[in-house]
Amino acid sequence: MTEIADPLGSALAIGLMGLATYACRFSGYALMGRVRITPRVERALRALPGSIVVATVLPLAAGSGPSAALALVAAVAAMKLARTEFAALAAGLAAATLARAAGL
Repeated sequence: MTEIADPLGSALAIGLMGLATYACRFSGYALMGRVRITPRVERALRALPGSIVVATVLPLAAGSGPSAALALVAAVAAMKLARTEFAALAAGLAAATLARAAGL
């Protein structure tokens, strides 16, 4: 058996991860090609990216303390006002930096 630490093992692991990623993407296309897109399914698909972001970001912010929570609130507020990702990113980073500089 090949050790994961040697170069061949690393290449094998990367190759297998690439195949797994391709299989996941291909199966999604293959399955969704057979689903009739009704208005209900379309609404669900449109809401999916936001729910994935919330499911990823909220636990991280909750476990990272008040500076992360403040940054998240600032980013959401900036996104609501400016409606651009760059403004939300800048507001979140600025809030986190200022909160950490203040000792939060």
